[in-house]
Amino acid sequence: MDAEHPARLKVGIIGPGRVGAALGVALTRAGHEVVAVAAVSDTSVGRAREHFPRAALAEPAGVVEAADLVLLTVPDDALAGLVNGLVTLGAPVAGRLLAHTSGRYGISVLEAATRQGALPLALHPVMTFTGRSDDRQRLRGISYGITTLEQLRPVAEVLVIEMDGEPVFIAEEHRDLYHAALASAANHLVTLVTEACDLLQAAGAASPARMLSPLLYAALDNALRLGDAGLTGPVARGDAGTVAGHLAALRDAAPEALAVYVALARLTADRALAAGLLSPPDAERLLDVLAGADR
Repeated sequence: MDAEHPARLKVGIIGPGRVGAALGVALTRAGHEVVAVAAVSDTSVGRAREHFPRAALAEPAGVVEAADLVLLTVPDDALAGLVNGLVTLGAPVAGRLLAHTSGRYGISVLEAATRQGALPLALHPVMTFTGRSDDRQRLRGISYGITTLEQLRPVAEVLVIEMDGEPVFIAEEHRDLYHAALASAANHLVTLVTEACDLLQAAGAASPARMLSPLLYAALDNALRLGDAGLTGPVARGDAGTVAGHLAALRDAAPEALAVYVALARLTADRALAAGLLSPPDAERLLDVLAGADR
């Protein structure tokens, strides 16, 4: 296989869940062929038969044997055990591209297979997957966090570009920080928005999602385009009295949300101060009010 221009590959998928199915379809669109799938649950078997009707259903070692590129799309906590199990069973990993899609891990989790001659890739699609049909459309134009050996960088880059993605190389030692950033941005955003909807409903708003939608889209656009300069609201203005009112209301109506509000308000104040949006005296008054929430 030419490292600069990989030939059409026979693809195997171990764990055809939401991510595995979406990537398998994307690779099929690029001209590769999914030839074998290892699935455990009835849902995964059904997904494999729906998306890859010509692929054989096989045990994990059989998938490795049939494929040039093996996608290990299993939960993070199962990944190391799967790799070690393949090596213990004597699966023919040598010379095969072994790619996982975990955001957390680089290629160290594939070390047991790499020692046996496998070609390790970490290809993490920066997207949230729901298992619905629009997952495959969401892959177009997204970034992939890639970690691999230096000599395999061209292969990883070509594979991602073929899937209409943008390769972003992440050093092994930075994978946890990389994944923490993504989880904070996407997963915690869902929690913040749904919590805000609950609070608005408690305040009497009939359609919280409709009320929030224009505001949130504008705030997200400001954050992505302007960075800290896009900060608005009482914390960025240093309006300590308004923040005190928020704390009192949350203490009564949603005490479980109070600590999160305080933590995010402190971080917002720190960033606003560093960006020159908040004066030191205003920041001091604001932080005094936030400190009072802990008492």
